Amino acid sequence: MDLLSIILIVIIVLVVIIALYLILTYNGLIRFKNRTDEAWSDIDVQLKRRHDLIPNLVEAVKGYSKHESETFTKVTEARAEALNAGTIEEKAAAENVLSGALKSLFAVAESYPELKASQNFLQLQDELSDTENKIQASRRFYNGNVRDFNTKLQVFPTNFFGKMLGFKDYQFFQITDEKERQNVEVKF
Repeated sequence: MDLLSIILIVIIVLVVIIALYLILTYNGLIRFKNRTDEAWSDIDVQLKRRHDLIPNLVEAVKGYSKHESETFTKVTEARAEALNAGTIEEKAAAENVLSGALKSLFAVAESYPELKASQNFLQLQDELSDTENKIQASRRFYNGNVRDFNTKLQVFPTNFFGKMLGFKDYQFFQITDEKERQNVEVKF
């Protein structure tokens, strides 16, 4: 075998190794991206469930407290804003506002003992509490997938190829306002 053949074989082997590395890196990033998208979808499903419960809850409270229209308006507006949010960041911010509005609604309910005894209200309260727990679990799952994806994308040498292939970091689902870190009050 002459020197030119050896050099040609070495070049072909290097090209094959680089191509295999790129294929494996790309497929790995796609897997992490899909898991992260799936995790976001889980959050979205739970948020939809919460959005569906809110009108029933507002109507149940309205029946007992006719003078709290400002609170009902805030909850309704926050729900509409959350439903219309487009990006993950917009949705996270809108959901935080909605959580705050729900706290106000439950604070109103505290003032009406008949409402606290209502079977319909208690059922809605239980469903909302269950949904809030599922949302929190989904957020943790999503953030775990975002951490894994971002780590995979940022470590060397994937960071070089990942950016070239058009992958971008995901944003964590975060609460920016400290008041929003408190759970929605659903116990009486």
